Amino acid sequence: MDTAPLYRQLASHYLHAIEAGTLNAGERMPSIRVLMARHQVSLSTALQMCRHLESRGVLEARPRSGYFIRKPAKSTLTPAREPQCTTPDPAQFVGVHARVSDILTRGQAAQVHTNFSGAVGAPELYPYEALRNAAIRGLRNHPDLFGRAVPLHGDATFRSVLARRALDARINIGADEIIITQGCVEALNLALRAIAQPGDVIAVESPTFYGLLQILESLGLRALEIPTSPQTGISLEALDLAAQTYPNIKGVVVVPNLQNPLGSIMPDSHKQKLVQWCEAQQIALIEDDTYSALGNSDVPLSAIKAWDHSGNVIYCASLHKILAPGMRLGWISAGRWQARVEMLKYAQSRPNEALPQIAAADYMASSAYERHLRRLRARLREQREQMADAIASYFPAGSCLTVPDGGLALWVEMPAQRSSDAVFDAALQAGIRIAPGLMFSNLNRFDHFLRISCGQPFTRELDQAIRTLASIVERA
Repeated sequence: MDTAPLYRQLASHYLHAIEAGTLNAGERMPSIRVLMARHQVSLSTALQMCRHLESRGVLEARPRSGYFIRKPAKSTLTPAREPQCTTPDPAQFVGVHARVSDILTRGQAAQVHTNFSGAVGAPELYPYEALRNAAIRGLRNHPDLFGRAVPLHGDATFRSVLARRALDARINIGADEIIITQGCVEALNLALRAIAQPGDVIAVESPTFYGLLQILESLGLRALEIPTSPQTGISLEALDLAAQTYPNIKGVVVVPNLQNPLGSIMPDSHKQKLVQWCEAQQIALIEDDTYSALGNSDVPLSAIKAWDHSGNVIYCASLHKILAPGMRLGWISAGRWQARVEMLKYAQSRPNEALPQIAAADYMASSAYERHLRRLRARLREQREQMADAIASYFPAGSCLTVPDGGLALWVEMPAQRSSDAVFDAALQAGIRIAPGLMFSNLNRFDHFLRISCGQPFTRELDQAIRTLASIVERA
């Protein structure tokens, strides 16, 4: 008996029909009303099925026209391989900061015409004009704003808006459980300082965001890298094995939704098991939820915090990627460490300035915010697919790529023996900047990977830059 949810059973039925050619690219899917009548299902189930197929890249929604079968990608690469479940290597305690600093310095010093290195969208993807108007309204409504002390934990209205938005991710918290931070980086700093002391071990995904490795090193903490799947996220089996080998793990840091750099989305069952495992082991779980709003589907992704019933999950988030890169607005809800994080925030940086929070609250409370997110997801999806097509068309045989169901970047595996450091330098000489795989681990196991940004609108110039980069990889 099939135990999958009904909408997934129906999705599988139509996926088989599409793969068999019964339904062809460009054809209109049966309407939601027809699906409900044909399969005797609710409106919710019919919509979930279509949105699931949309998130898989099988369907596309056209305004006022319904769902249509998408044309397949022009070219495909072999999906990225799954990691091996091995005991972590003690060598991964070696710091990464000097390496990352060197790469960043070389990149910033070079004259480039195409920058694929940052996981950030182009300015035109964000509603900066609407946010500017919201800031003007904020100053008009609060003429003495710059003469007043900043609220201790953040603007009350902004925190209330964030608490309401958190319900979409199945998080039920009050506004008083939210502390506003300088982006997600400060939130992670606070979370790590709350749970650990210098010399303690923190388990992280491998590969992981290089900024996290820098934070750990700056705090005197030791990063224990856990193999992470490009499909399902951190390996629970490897994590359990690591805990048996290193019994002094103080925390686990994960990006469960659209992990950076892999783009993986952890299944809900996986999220629940991770929460339960950390509770049983009495290990703090820190969730970085920077990217989840950038998923392909309009159906919100669930946060790990949704399964937290004991306060053991510290939730960190940011608006940097989804709303306003120039505002550096982040927030943290620290569970049973809330009081400690409040004091650490006060001691470390004091409250954030109020105007960006007032402007963001004004915009996020309106229907314009949802429209912005839908446009942003659609634009990024198109850009990712165009970039993936170009990489698949131009990169040499033996390259691998798993196209994620959202996000701002692609994680590309080059053929064996290619060095991302050598490719990085050669690309800089050609006026192209990428993020070499060396940055995303304390080890060298990702030296033959590249992270390539999809945040810019795809143009002929970008296509030519990918063609040039591919030739560099071919010669490396």
